[in-house]
Amino acid sequence: MESQYVHGYSRRESRRLRDQASTLEELLHDTVLYPEGSRVLEAGCGVGSQTVILARRSPGARFVCIDRSGDSLARAQEACRRKGLSNVEFHQADIMNLEFAEGEFDHVFICFVLEHLPDPAGALQRLSRVLRDGGTLTAIEGDHGSFYCYPETAESRHVVNCLVEVQARLGGDSLIGRRLYPLLTGAGLRDVRVEPRMVYVDSSRPHLVEGFSKNTFTAMVEGAREKAFEFALTDERQWEKGIADLYRATEEDGVFCYTFFRGRGVAD
Repeated sequence: MESQYVHGYSRRESRRLRDQASTLEELLHDTVLYPEGSRVLEAGCGVGSQTVILARRSPGARFVCIDRSGDSLARAQEACRRKGLSNVEFHQADIMNLEFAEGEFDHVFICFVLEHLPDPAGALQRLSRVLRDGGTLTAIEGDHGSFYCYPETAESRHVVNCLVEVQARLGGDSLIGRRLYPLLTGAGLRDVRVEPRMVYVDSSRPHLVEGFSKNTFTAMVEGAREKAFEFALTDERQWEKGIADLYRATEEDGVFCYTFFRGRGVAD
């Protein structure tokens, strides 16, 4: 089964991805830096939300960014053009059918992609093959099972669980963060290290209330509405109450917490 991108390809989703990337840049990219002259493959670049951060933070590296969606690639190219980034090239390609030579890249970067693939282990094995000996692969994923909020209700937990189930039925795994270590080691990488990167949000951090709690996480859950109803996972009352309760947790006394996982391994 070919997995589907659960969040869709709308302009709203593009904005959500940009909000997510900019809000979480320091949390997720603080040590993701590539030396001058290195050749880096970004696998599944989407609309370029991570690409612009990678290319700006490592201006001396050359990035080859691939995605299977031509529309997403066009948006990614435009995002880089607006930022004046010239160290990036784009190609329409499928991770499962890479045409690059073995050992062609010094580094590989993949972020929020494995969760959408029916065979993430196979994808990582293919990506490992295009790395030179001693090259690195960095993977970043979330885990919706790590989410909690205050106040939390049965309905707010229900709508998050709907997203988890929708993604599973579409061939993905939104709980993949907890699997990152065995996936990377299973791909033949050595010296694998995985670290949790927690986002904690309360009203003393208003930029995270807007950028993460509202515009990243709750917007992501809202995007699963159509499929949740199509799969008969919920009803109107449960869904509307659950979304309202997620927004309730962004008020003055509310709290959000979520954990991302960043893994890195070295190719032999």
